Amino acid sequence: MAIVEWLSAVAKSQVSKWRTKSKYAPLVREFDEIGYWSEVKLEIVRDYASAYSRILNSKKLPHIYIDAFAGAGLHISKDTGEFVPGSPRNALKVRPPFREYHFIDLNSQKVEYLQTLAAGRDDVHIYEGDCNDVLVQRIFPTLSFETYRRALCLLDPYGLDLNWEVMSRAGQLGTVDMFLNFPVMDMNRNALWRNPDRVSPEQAGRMTRFWGDESWKRAAYSTTGNLFGEPEKEPNDTVANAFRERLVKVAGFKRVAEPLPMRNGRGAVVYYLFFASQVGVAENIVNDIFTKHGGRSQN
Repeated sequence: MAIVEWLSAVAKSQVSKWRTKSKYAPLVREFDEIGYWSEVKLEIVRDYASAYSRILNSKKLPHIYIDAFAGAGLHISKDTGEFVPGSPRNALKVRPPFREYHFIDLNSQKVEYLQTLAAGRDDVHIYEGDCNDVLVQRIFPTLSFETYRRALCLLDPYGLDLNWEVMSRAGQLGTVDMFLNFPVMDMNRNALWRNPDRVSPEQAGRMTRFWGDESWKRAAYSTTGNLFGEPEKEPNDTVANAFRERLVKVAGFKRVAEPLPMRNGRGAVVYYLFFASQVGVAENIVNDIFTKHGGRSQN
């Protein structure tokens, strides 16, 4: 019961207060610290989830919410030191509500927090495991077009920890709207080096699993304009646009909004926030939301 009592107590508190109390200090460590750009992302997803649920509810279509890297349901703001509601908490507050909620995480302690958050609710399903397996084997099979079920899926990996099969299956189903963290900083740090020959096979393999094949090498490097024919690294936005095209032509999404670059305090792009759907109305709504929050994502 300690976790339940503690979560109730810290809902609107500053983290520093609880870090100084030895009884609760280990609990605080399980919450991810997030930058301002991630706070903006959470607001974007929350705004779209509200619009999405209103529209699907008006059409009498059962719809579910999926967070594949759900975390503990709370984060810690790097800027303010305060607790920030995570995607699961925000989703549970959306009205009209989703029919079901599916939260996935590998970390057993974070899963315990999620279970506390969902206590007494039979519409919330929590999975401790790899989302690459859980989504493909357990959740996506319930979303065939014939079921009339629809889903909003948040794919927010910590890095290159997502397989292309997940994104491809989501597009092929024709029933999933998807937000995707395209982790370009992790790509640049580990796989998209200026000298591709120096990248380890392990990191190149991670990139291939995320991209789906080795065509990322053609997207990320070019020999044009180089007198010696040596590969030169393409800009981040070129790589992101190539992946946007791939979501349409290979994964099967009909509409993919122009991705929103999320920048840290130094102006570097940490990741691109993608949105993919099958319908133009969804893309239009997201474009409006991106415009609303876009300036804030550049801070």
